[in-house]
Amino acid sequence: MTLQVIPELAPLVTDHDGVIRVGDTRVTLATIVTAFHQGATAETIAQQYPSLTLADIYAAISYYLRHQRDVDIYLAAQQQEADGVRQQNEARFPPTGIRSRLLARRAAQY
Repeated sequence: MTLQVIPELAPLVTDHDGVIRVGDTRVTLATIVTAFHQGATAETIAQQYPSLTLADIYAAISYYLRHQRDVDIYLAAQQQEADGVRQQNEARFPPTGIRSRLLARRAAQY
């Protein structure tokens, strides 16, 4: 009997917001790559994210290793966009003094 090798696509899906997710889960490629960079094994990642299969985690890591430059560019763009959104939110809702404002709002309710 001969083993028939069938190429498989990486289980990565780009959602309507342009975020790459692993399989049919909400777990992002960025999450897997970050954990991988922090030294987590695929098995550790599977324990932290039980919605992922071990095979999908290995496939995502393999995709990253084969396309590291492109994925790093994507991740940098995602981080830049997140930073921009955070700055906009902080400009609209300054975090300075938030505790005192919340306590004052709470006291006004009673």
